[in-house]
Amino acid sequence: MARLAGLLAQDVLTAQGGADRAERGTDVQRYRARRIRKTMEALGPFYIKVGQVLATRPDLVSGFLVTELERLQGTVTAVPFSAFEPVLEAELGRTWRKLFREVDSGLPCGSASLAQVYPVVLHDGSHAVLKVQRPGAEGRMRADMAALSRAARLTGRAAPRLAEVLDLDAVLQGIFDCMRPELDFTSEAAHMEDGRRAAEGFRYLTVPAVRQAGRRVLIQSVAPGRALSAGAADDLCEEQRERVGAELLTYMYRGYFVEHFFHADPHPGNVFLHPETGATLIDWGMAGRIDRHTGMLGALAFTSIAQNDARGLAAAWLELGRSTPRTDLPGFRDDLTRVVPRLAASRLDGMNFGSALSTVLRCAAQRGIRTSPTIGILGKSMANVEGTVRAIAPNLAAAEVFRETLMDVMGELARKYLSPEQAARRGLELMAVGDSALDEARSALRVFAGRDTTGAMRPGGEGRDPLTRYGSAAAAGAFAAWALHQLTRHAR
Repeated sequence: MARLAGLLAQDVLTAQGGADRAERGTDVQRYRARRIRKTMEALGPFYIKVGQVLATRPDLVSGFLVTELERLQGTVTAVPFSAFEPVLEAELGRTWRKLFREVDSGLPCGSASLAQVYPVVLHDGSHAVLKVQRPGAEGRMRADMAALSRAARLTGRAAPRLAEVLDLDAVLQGIFDCMRPELDFTSEAAHMEDGRRAAEGFRYLTVPAVRQAGRRVLIQSVAPGRALSAGAADDLCEEQRERVGAELLTYMYRGYFVEHFFHADPHPGNVFLHPETGATLIDWGMAGRIDRHTGMLGALAFTSIAQNDARGLAAAWLELGRSTPRTDLPGFRDDLTRVVPRLAASRLDGMNFGSALSTVLRCAAQRGIRTSPTIGILGKSMANVEGTVRAIAPNLAAAEVFRETLMDVMGELARKYLSPEQAARRGLELMAVGDSALDEARSALRVFAGRDTTGAMRPGGEGRDPLTRYGSAAAAGAFAAWALHQLTRHAR
């Protein structure tokens, strides 16, 4: 464990330009990258999942390691159904079989690191799928999380140069936050319900319905068709593929920038296609959430890419991250001036928003700008969905879909910003600002006048010196300036 953390730390330092020259040789980097990948494979499914996330973070790790980690596969050997019967009994009771008309307990239709999935028929005759957590999976995963976090903290203390450019523990916590709901299927069920509501109004996209959920057992409706990873794109005509691809991108963009909630793992195995229903997005165990401010800045950043605005992208990105002792802002702006025109001209079959995000992340890291771990999870999701859409409709332009979605996104953001709840919040902020401004203005007047001005303010103003006479106006001016500053700051 500690050895893996040390190898990762060496790779990160090399990628950030902080390692010794001897460590920068390509043979050394390739060898180390292979060792990291093989170590993660040997440690099991949890570390494979962590490696898959790191493969989408070119700002953190070297290109050699990204290439190696992209080879990690999360396939897990299926175990007999009998191993899951104690879990079913504990979650559904001893008479759990009576809940179903039929259970196909042969080979599962899905086998992952944490669960297996079986076809079932409910008593009303409807077909569904039964997802059951592997026995002991939760305990092993939580132990792995704790062990990796301890190793990361020890590595950070042993490698201060690494801690300067990267908060490794924060990166891990961002990954864990997305993975923890997979341990509790009631959380996954809530994600599915949120995703299903967000899909209302889409003609060619849906999310399975939850029929019953417990911590380790989930029953849901069947996704029509078959997985994209099994060649399902061939079942649709070209026009259907274009429409499905466009709706899937629009749905994910709205998740990133409007709903602030998104499917974090929309790879081809999690997208089912059917000629009549379009796409069904399954497996909501790994989902991401971002705050409203980050969502707005993300929309601004990608709008800047689509509009070939390097300066706007630099400003938005600096708000998303923070500087370090070695931050080079002019260099970062120069980098974006070179790369943004190329990104803006790209189509989905060339470079897309996922790869654009990777490029900007890399530029920011090389110029000493630390980016929020949340952006890495968003980047993983975006890279996955655009790879998925590329497999469905390879000629679809992500930038064009984004431009078409932009006005809808802006309308939704404006509606939320001007909602009664937000208006009440702005009012409270202004009242708080007003109280503070008046208090500070009174304090300043006391200092300049050399006496307490509160008692000197009499009707008519006679007998007062000029500073005291215009104390109210000064306080009002201070309040107005402060309020304008606050409103401008929030509007940016």
